[in-house]
Amino acid sequence: MSDAAQPTAAEVRAAAEAVKTALDRHLAAVEGRSGEDDPGVYEAFNELAAAAEAYDELLYDRYDEVTPFEIPGAEDALPPYTGPEEPSALSVLIRRDYTVVEPQRLLAQAQRVEAADGDGTGVEAAATVHGALGILFGEFEPDEIASRHKEFGLEEGDSTMWVTAADEAADPGEWLEAPFENADPQQVVCRFDVSAVFDEEIPDDDDDDLEAELELDEDEDLEPLDADR
Repeated sequence: MSDAAQPTAAEVRAAAEAVKTALDRHLAAVEGRSGEDDPGVYEAFNELAAAAEAYDELLYDRYDEVTPFEIPGAEDALPPYTGPEEPSALSVLIRRDYTVVEPQRLLAQAQRVEAADGDGTGVEAAATVHGALGILFGEFEPDEIASRHKEFGLEEGDSTMWVTAADEAADPGEWLEAPFENADPQQVVCRFDVSAVFDEEIPDDDDDDLEAELELDEDEDLEPLDADR
């Protein structure tokens, strides 16, 4: 960045003051919240996140420094809840992703299910991955598949569960053709996500160096005894 485009020291100072003001507003909103889904807290959170991000950028552009704070952006959070205060119905939307890593194990499990039925039908279906999946998911509940996925030659991927609120239950068969089409994030009461991205860790080379030093120290302590002793 050229010197002409760099922010001034006064602009950085103003951004820092904006963070302080947003921090005070957020604390006041939290202290005076009317409930778990108070829109005032959500708004104050977003203002604080925007102020912190602006300050961080200006601080870096001017001084090549960063803050130690990491505030998730608004796109990482649920929008404010606008559903009924006392919902009389709810929907649980679940998605679980899997990878077929051992097709032969999957086929073998499907063939065991067909053999246990003993009617001789579905043999051709159990001989294909597509058919085997249909057999297994027709035989076992999704939660059992999740707990026993390795037995079926599957590897877990990302999963999510949304609990959404409604004023009344849907009519029978109303949404079966497109069950997830009208999922409204603003109706979500709670959400639970599971993903490998939450478990990723950056390897620490310092740990390897420390282990090597400890091994070296142990070797140095194991010196042979003097034969004259």
